Amino acid sequence: MTDIAEFDLNAIGPAYIEDPYPTLRALRERSPVHRNADGSVFLTRHADVLKVYQSRAMLSDKTEEFGKKFGQCPLHTHHTTSLVFNDPPYHTVVRKLLASAFTPRKLAVFEGLIEGIVERLLDRVEEKGELDLIEDFAKVLPTEIISFMLGIPPEYRQKLRGYSLAILGALDPVVPPERIKAGNEAVVEFTEILSDIIDHRRRNREGAMEGEVLESLIFGEVDGKRLNDEELMQNCIFLLNAGHETTTSLVGNSVGILLKNPDEHRRLIADPGLITSAVEEFLRVESPLQQGNRLAGEAIDLGDTVLPKGTYIHTSIAGANRDPAVFADPDRVDLSRSPNKHLAFATGIHVCLGATLARVEGRIAVGGLVKRFPKLAANGPATMVPLARFRGYASLPVRVR
Repeated sequence: MTDIAEFDLNAIGPAYIEDPYPTLRALRERSPVHRNADGSVFLTRHADVLKVYQSRAMLSDKTEEFGKKFGQCPLHTHHTTSLVFNDPPYHTVVRKLLASAFTPRKLAVFEGLIEGIVERLLDRVEEKGELDLIEDFAKVLPTEIISFMLGIPPEYRQKLRGYSLAILGALDPVVPPERIKAGNEAVVEFTEILSDIIDHRRRNREGAMEGEVLESLIFGEVDGKRLNDEELMQNCIFLLNAGHETTTSLVGNSVGILLKNPDEHRRLIADPGLITSAVEEFLRVESPLQQGNRLAGEAIDLGDTVLPKGTYIHTSIAGANRDPAVFADPDRVDLSRSPNKHLAFATGIHVCLGATLARVEGRIAVGGLVKRFPKLAANGPATMVPLARFRGYASLPVRVR
């Protein structure tokens, strides 16, 4: 794109979704605080995005904005009740309750669980020889983890990624009516499933590890406050969305990056110890979450621009993560890049609660795949999920022999 002055985030098309990075680079260079036609701004510099995320005066509540976008419907109920689009004090209560899922003890349990799931998946990959990495590998791991956390029975697990994509897809800047319809249907259907699971859990507190996170949300209290039924179900849906699609995309995007960068792929095969820093580089280069939003609760000074109170702000995580002011040669993949101050998990009070778990999943899944199958290669054309806010593969055909 050359005419950056005409760019409008709320009017993007398939070309931007397929490859947003040239446009983001041009915006960062020529219009880093870019005004959209509706008066909102789109930030692409690392320093600006970081400042917005670190400011406690930037609001995440989207009740008014989502009211305009969705009207009164299940999507509006979900996205205005879940943790991510709320501010203190409600945000503080829910975050403390959810934090029970991510204590060091729980993470140790998850690590063992992840290793077992990945080993079984790798055995299955070896048997197949050729597979769709997303369908047969990347989406299975987070499905099993989130099902373990919430006690979701096996018969519902195949539906989880579809629910997640439908609900998250409605957050894109441009959303056709059929996507709104699919998102509303996904909220309703998954809420009905959760309602049955929650009712069963209330009647049967067996004390088993599976479903323990759900139990903490049902029975936990913070300062005498418990989640009501609506808050409980919508934040369970949030856990699905936060931990499923992004982890699927982390694994898929990581493999896609390696296939496009054979020198770095060979480097990781030769030195498996690089996997920890490699995961950080995968997150930087192709962040599963590409952009966020905030409402300025007070004026914010970005150095060369002051955004007044009430400004609706779009933060480009993807643009910030390729800012040459922070990352040398930012379009180049360097699996040993250090430091790597990417913003894939945001920062501030809304920093991703499951960031450590996601890193563990990425390290074990991608590291295990590369180590066991050094001849991993593309096996046909890949397709991307047609979303701007989230970036990941819909399909990624590979072969391992």
